[in-house]
Amino acid sequence: MLSILILLPLLGAALIAFVPGITPKVSRTVALSVAVISFLWTLVLASQFDLFEVNRQFKEFIPWIDALGLNYQIGIDGLSLPLLILNALLTAIAVYSSDTGISRSRLYYSLLLLLNVGVTGAFLSQDLLLFFLFYELELIPLYLLIAIWGGERRGYAATKFLIYTAVSGILVLASFLGLVWLSGASSFGLEGIQTSSIPLATQILLLAGILIGFGIKMPLVPLHTWLPDAHVEASTPISVLLAGVLLKLGTYGILRFGMYLLPEAWTYLGPWLATWAVISVLYGASCAIAQKDMKKMVAYSSVAHMGYILLGAAAATPLSILGTVMQMISHGLISALLFLLVGIVYKKAGSRDLDVVQGLLNPERGLPLIGSLMVLGVMASAGIPGMVGFISEFVVFRASYEVFPIQTLLSMIGTGLTAAYFLILMSKAFFGRLSEQVTNLPRVYWSDRMPAIVLAVLIVIFGIQPNWLARWTEATTNAMMSGQNPIVNVSFNN
Repeated sequence: MLSILILLPLLGAALIAFVPGITPKVSRTVALSVAVISFLWTLVLASQFDLFEVNRQFKEFIPWIDALGLNYQIGIDGLSLPLLILNALLTAIAVYSSDTGISRSRLYYSLLLLLNVGVTGAFLSQDLLLFFLFYELELIPLYLLIAIWGGERRGYAATKFLIYTAVSGILVLASFLGLVWLSGASSFGLEGIQTSSIPLATQILLLAGILIGFGIKMPLVPLHTWLPDAHVEASTPISVLLAGVLLKLGTYGILRFGMYLLPEAWTYLGPWLATWAVISVLYGASCAIAQKDMKKMVAYSSVAHMGYILLGAAAATPLSILGTVMQMISHGLISALLFLLVGIVYKKAGSRDLDVVQGLLNPERGLPLIGSLMVLGVMASAGIPGMVGFISEFVVFRASYEVFPIQTLLSMIGTGLTAAYFLILMSKAFFGRLSEQVTNLPRVYWSDRMPAIVLAVLIVIFGIQPNWLARWTEATTNAMMSGQNPIVNVSFNN
């Protein structure tokens, strides 16, 4: 059942790329159909998912390369299922939101589907080497999507992304190889790796490689500098995928392969990780305040919100890990909404500069509905009650405070800074008199609004009823904190 989520987009990409005579309209239709079917299939899987089963479900195993210990081994649990659904949803939205007249459409849509294959495969993989192969697979499509369809400095941004991500892959692979060899495992299968016999100093070294490797992907300060450039130069659909899904490969990686496989080292480094989280939160929020470009402001907001995820992971209690997963999903929905709306503003007004774009909430000549959705999006990002951003941050702070009270209180300052920089964005871009530079704005059609409305509805629904989100993950996060994982039983005062 799970292989369908990999094979279907792969076949769709091949059909678009290699079948002669495919028109731009047909290529878009095929890509959208494949993306929608994949999303619906994830919902089918969710309907059959056992909420109380802590082991991987729908497992598939095919022997592959015995000499390397590599097998095609996939499955899902409460950690990967929500991310899988989020990836499928945002891929469908990215395809739908792409310009109908985009150049080289066959290449563009095939790359979008290949990107989906890489991310989906990574979330499904239960083999470290298989995860790495999918983790690297998404690198080339995303590089090309930025380099070909990006802005004026797309070459610089794409190359910078490529270099950073290549370093990330090297560190992750080296750590994976060390985990398997030093643990004495016979294969790269996740379930067969036991690290309790590895000396603590060696565990810390392996964990450092995992943290830096996936920290680049998240990204965390000071490994973040590729992200603002990539977002600013990428087209709107690619920014949606980049912020909504691709950053979650990093957060997923530190939970699945760092915290779970190396619990003793994780415990030892926990206070330092919490401090690192504070630095990312405050630095990202401070940089966001200084921005004039709306898109770069939202990009730095992502850097800050990744710090909340690291804080919850560092605390490593069942509740904090549950909050971490909820924060991953909430950030995916909220950041995707914000980038969609900024993209519409840029498309209609021709600028993202806060000194140029003003008064867009004007009901007659502005973008009133887009402005209203932007109000909802920034309120959700700032943690206003009633929206999914509030409950996910609240759970992270509530659980982390018991373990790291000082770091949690400092991180909570970030929520105030989030409100500050988004208030600057709203007051300059949407309130006040409509600026002369953006008069006579083109009409925004419902086809442009619908993806943003869908995301806004989900943000409110999960904010009002967060259990609809948490219930998929709770059993898994509780299991991750028990058994071989001693984190919650270790005193940080030793």
